Amino acid sequence: MKKLSRTNTALLLTFLVIVWGVNWPLSKMALNYAPPILFAGIRTILGGLILLIFALPRYKSLRFKETWHFYLISAFLNIILFYGLQTVGLGYAPAGLFSAIVFIEPVLLGIFCWIWLGESMYGLKIIGLILGFAGVAIISGGGFTGDISAIGIILALGSALSWGLGTVFIKKTGDRVDSIWLVTLQLIMGGLLLLSVGTSVESWSNIQWEMPFITNLLFISTFVIAFGWLAFFTLIGSGEASKVGSFTFLIPLIAILCSSFFLQEQVTLNVIVGLLFILISILFVNIKLKSQTVLESGL
Repeated sequence: MKKLSRTNTALLLTFLVIVWGVNWPLSKMALNYAPPILFAGIRTILGGLILLIFALPRYKSLRFKETWHFYLISAFLNIILFYGLQTVGLGYAPAGLFSAIVFIEPVLLGIFCWIWLGESMYGLKIIGLILGFAGVAIISGGGFTGDISAIGIILALGSALSWGLGTVFIKKTGDRVDSIWLVTLQLIMGGLLLLSVGTSVESWSNIQWEMPFITNLLFISTFVIAFGWLAFFTLIGSGEASKVGSFTFLIPLIAILCSSFFLQEQVTLNVIVGLLFILISILFVNIKLKSQTVLESGL
């Protein structure tokens, strides 16, 4: 995949940060109208069907018999686990807080890239990783005093873990599949499985098809799911993974602000301090010192 221009990179990052930030309070609001797993399945399969319109003209790039396992693994990590755990978890924790824990993912990504992709591990990155886990611990502290659900924290960490593993998988195998087909099929495959699970454990009659829910669902399916994932994997595939990681710290900030405004969620001191640790952590993990860059270029 060819490298993006600075302008296109900036536009995609801005779009991604905004839509993925507002996604958290919107998803929390949608759960007032629909059971979590069915909602996760409906929004992901709708997103996949929207992208199918753009993928079909590229049918020659699909090569499904050769590459089906890549789509299936990506769907399991990035959709079934990520959205399944996330949507259920939002029922146990405030949206802003939940997003802050999930966005420890860039820190996990730094570890996974070191283990599986051979990326360097240097002093600043190690300090960043320690600060990141400290931030999650501070935010999660309320889970053991009853202020925050421990189940919500575990589901948020599981969501971050699956996303981190899914992103490494894409970085490692993304050149073997077409990016649009990858996003499209992982959404459709993941959405179908979520719908089947939701149908067996939840009831379709509990969905309230009212205008606020329909509007919310269409916005999330189109902009957050379909075009959000497409933007994310376009940035990852063009060599912008570190830049995506360093900018995603803005997403929980937007999520917390929007959740405070729309849902009147309280912003506590431990959330602020913990989030600050996470922000510094993510910056440390993704910023390369000039000396480190020179050293790597000489290897």
